[in-house]
Amino acid sequence: MASLLEKVSTLISANLHYMVDEALKSNSLAVIDQYVRQVEDNLEDLEDAAATVGGEVKGLQRKLVEYQHKQDELDRAINAFLVEGNESAALAAQSKLNSTQRLVETYKSQVERQQSEFQKLLDAKVKLEARLATMRQEREELQALLNLAKSKEVSVKAMKSLDDLMGSGDADISGIAQSIYARLDKANTASEMRAASLDEQMDEVLGRSELNAQLAERKQKLGLK
Repeated sequence: MASLLEKVSTLISANLHYMVDEALKSNSLAVIDQYVRQVEDNLEDLEDAAATVGGEVKGLQRKLVEYQHKQDELDRAINAFLVEGNESAALAAQSKLNSTQRLVETYKSQVERQQSEFQKLLDAKVKLEARLATMRQEREELQALLNLAKSKEVSVKAMKSLDDLMGSGDADISGIAQSIYARLDKANTASEMRAASLDEQMDEVLGRSELNAQLAERKQKLGLK
């Protein structure tokens, strides 16, 4: 799982401007097409991994609930045995309760760890999808630029980088080159904003959930429904 996230992180952090320059220098979209294929392949792996981990989380959550119910039952049983004066049964139930409580803590830890892993996979998927959409869009723009360069008989040697084209004096080519840079920067900024928004929503939901749980516990202690 870690290796997959590392590969995806590399793809997400790839220098898109550099790839655009390489495509222009070589007068070919091969580097762009290769990147797109890698992103598509890793997206499939991400989706499969996320589905697997998400299923594990649900299974662990069911086990956690099961042992929490058992914990509550044992707690009530101990009190009942003590009221009846059956101390030996109470001792046995207390021993089971201790073991069950340890299991509950173990499952809680596993659920938290797997939920964190699941969220990392989902976040990576969103960012990688954004990168893929950006490069697919820019590929079309690059194709138009390369076609225009050929039609104007621009020398391949003169096309050392996108910056060279922007300063070449050709208004048409310079305009398309500037458009590519602007759209790449806008897509990167939009991706960062979406990630920040997602983090804020998660913090809000988690905070509200914790408050509700605290109030529920307090109501239970007060005997309120």
